[in-house]
Amino acid sequence: MAPPKLIWAMSLLATVHVGEVWGKINVGPNFKYPIEDLDYDLPFSNIVTFAHLPWERCFNRKHDSAFDIAVVGFPFDTTVSVKPGARYGPRGIRSGSTKEKPGRTYNVNYGLDWHQNWARIIDCGDVPVTPYDNAHAYKQMEQGYRMLLHKPVTQTASSPPSLDKVTHPRLISMGGDHSIMLPILRSLKSVYGPISVIHFDSHLDSLNPTKGYSEGCIANSSVHGGLRTKLFSPNDYANDAEVGFSLIHARDIDDIGIRGIIDKIRAAVGESMAYISVDIDVLDPSAAPATGAPEAGGWTTREFKRILEGIKDLNIVGADVVEVAPDYDTNAEITSIAAADIMIDIISAMVEKGPLGGAKLGVKDGGEKDEL
Repeated sequence: MAPPKLIWAMSLLATVHVGEVWGKINVGPNFKYPIEDLDYDLPFSNIVTFAHLPWERCFNRKHDSAFDIAVVGFPFDTTVSVKPGARYGPRGIRSGSTKEKPGRTYNVNYGLDWHQNWARIIDCGDVPVTPYDNAHAYKQMEQGYRMLLHKPVTQTASSPPSLDKVTHPRLISMGGDHSIMLPILRSLKSVYGPISVIHFDSHLDSLNPTKGYSEGCIANSSVHGGLRTKLFSPNDYANDAEVGFSLIHARDIDDIGIRGIIDKIRAAVGESMAYISVDIDVLDPSAAPATGAPEAGGWTTREFKRILEGIKDLNIVGADVVEVAPDYDTNAEITSIAAADIMIDIISAMVEKGPLGGAKLGVKDGGEKDEL
C-alpha cells in the first residue's frame, strides 16, 4: 500500500485551478481528463423548482433574505365543483417549466432576459394548506401570502403605490383551485387597498362577487376575459355588472381581434393597481386539457400570450395561474408547459416594468449560450 504522503501527492496532481471563481477542485488520483465546471443545470437535471430558480424556505421564521419577485404554490383543491386534482398543480407547473433554465431565459417577445436582470427572483415552495378544513385553509393561505408580501426587496421604488409607501415583492401564485384568490386579494388589500382584477377564465366563477367587493378587495374597474360557459340564466351577470366587471367573451376575438381584446382590458383597468388571475381553462381544451372543468371554444395559447403581452405595462401587483390538474394531462404535459410559459411572460412583464412606482430599470441581454 502506498504511503499516505504519496497518495496525498498524487491527489494534488489531479487538483486543477479553474479560475478565481472556482478555486481548486479535488477529483482524487488518476483522473486523466480536463476538469469541467459541473455547477449548472440542464432542462432534465437537478431538483425541480420553477424554471430552476433557487428554492428558499420562505415560511421559516429565520428566513430574511430579500427578493423582488417570487413564485409560490397553493396546493389546495377542496372547493372544486367538477374534477379535483389541482392540488398537484404547483408540482405539475414546476415540471412543465424545466426547459426554462439560467442561460436560456431570453424572452424574445419582451426583449429581455428575465432571469439575468435587476430583479432577484426565487421559488418559495408551497404554502402547507390543510385539505380537511376550508375555513382554516384560507387563514393559512392568507398568512402565507402576507408573510411573503412583507419580505424585504433588493430594489426599492421612489414612489411606491402601497398604502405604507414601502416597496413590496410581487408574487406569482400557482394553484390550486380558483378560490385561492380570495385570501390573496385580502392580503393585497392590506397593502394596496382595492385593486382591479383581470380575470381570465372560461367560467364566470364569481356569479356573485359581492364577498370580495364588500370587503373592499376589488375595485369597480375589473374585467372577465375568455368567458364561454353555460349560465343558469342571464341574471348570473347582474351582480358582476353592479360591482364594475366588464365582460369579454372568448368568441369576441373573432369580431374585434386580439387588439380589440387588449384595448377592452386596458380601458377597464386604466392606471389602477391590477391583479392578473389566469384559470388555465381560459385556453381551449386542445391546448390545455388538464383542468377540472374544460370548456370548448377557448383561446389558443398563442392568442392568449399575445393578449398578455398587450397589457404588460399595466400596474400589476401580483398574479396567479390556477386550476392545472396534471393527472388529466397528456404524456407531453402540454397543460403544465402552457401554464409555466404564461408565468414566464408575466414575470417578464414585471421585470420590464421595474419596481412599481419607480423608473424603469435598465434591462440586460442574455449571457452565455449552450445547446440546451
